Amino acid sequence: MLLWTVALLFVPCVGKIVWLSPQAQPQLVFEGDILILRCRGRKNAALSHVKFYRDGKFLHFSMENQPLLLGTATANSSGWYNCTGRVKYPRNMDSWDSGTAMVQVQELFLPPVLTALPSHELCEGSPVTLRCQTKLHSQKSASRLLFSFHKEGRTLKNRSSRPELRIPAAKEGDAGLYWCKASSEGGQIQKRSPQLELRVWAPVSRPLLTLRPTSLAVGDEVELLCEVQRGSPPILYSFHLNGDILRNHVAPHGGPASCLFRVTSEQDAGNYSCEAGNRVSRETSEPETLSVDDPQVLSAPTSSNWLVPWLPASLLAMMVIAVALLGYCRPWRKNVYHQNENNEGVIYSEIHTITIPREHEARPAQPAQQEKDISVIYAEVRHPQLSKNPDKGLNRRSTIH
Repeated sequence: MLLWTVALLFVPCVGKIVWLSPQAQPQLVFEGDILILRCRGRKNAALSHVKFYRDGKFLHFSMENQPLLLGTATANSSGWYNCTGRVKYPRNMDSWDSGTAMVQVQELFLPPVLTALPSHELCEGSPVTLRCQTKLHSQKSASRLLFSFHKEGRTLKNRSSRPELRIPAAKEGDAGLYWCKASSEGGQIQKRSPQLELRVWAPVSRPLLTLRPTSLAVGDEVELLCEVQRGSPPILYSFHLNGDILRNHVAPHGGPASCLFRVTSEQDAGNYSCEAGNRVSRETSEPETLSVDDPQVLSAPTSSNWLVPWLPASLLAMMVIAVALLGYCRPWRKNVYHQNENNEGVIYSEIHTITIPREHEARPAQPAQQEKDISVIYAEVRHPQLSKNPDKGLNRRSTIH
């Protein structure tokens, strides 16, 4: 910073002196200059009881007209200044007003702007240069500025004469918010740039497709799960069947994507795959095969298909019924031998069917003989010896009483 004076060398603090007088001209002051106000009477007459004003507001009072040190000039130091005092003459005291003088504080340099070359969006592994750009005032082009670079509260480079920060191979961890600061050599003036977001895009890895389950039937639900191990979000997923797209899904913050659907026909079987991509790359998974069982096997049961699984159970039920019937009706058989006049022996097979009533059924009392001969069946009549005459074969008669 360059400090300079206009007039009096006896001023204790050397800086930019603004003389307040009726002939005062607009004063050009730069940021960082030391601003000093001095009230001067007409023809350098001695002043006392001096008061300083800015934009009509009182600033300071000095009994002996001492200079007013305002400190480092900033943009807020601009305004209209004046002073009042008393002039002592040999015979009397007279009041005096300097009139107003305009003070214009100029920017030493413009607020910096942080830029990224070639771009603030880049692929992982690409080089990038951050540049802190500003411009000095034409009358202060010889001034020296220092630059600092920061990222999210961390200082990456501090007070360097070079306004650049180079990243030779950007990584995904280099992404974030950056800003820079430009300052005068003495540090009185410091200006900060707006934040710049650096985006480093990591390419997506090859996605992995998982089918749950891989074999199913019509009417079942199947889930397709597609996931990448790395890649900068947002990630766009797409699901395919035999090369034809089925559905899209966006993961704004990364992570897997799933597709759930119900199998409606054998046409849902085939080779499934998924594709994942972001702004810098796109990858496709290995295909996975989904098989669908024959819908006829799982359709409404037909005559043959329905009987096969139920045949053992049906046979078992029939056996149980047969045992119950045997227990309910017990047959009793008696053979009666009779010899007729021709000495031909005849055997009568007599079968009695005795019905045993159930325990809970009430029945009237009957004689034992009546209860036993409920029914008699002569099932067959046969000769013990066959006749030599073919016409006299076995004579079978059945009589039912």
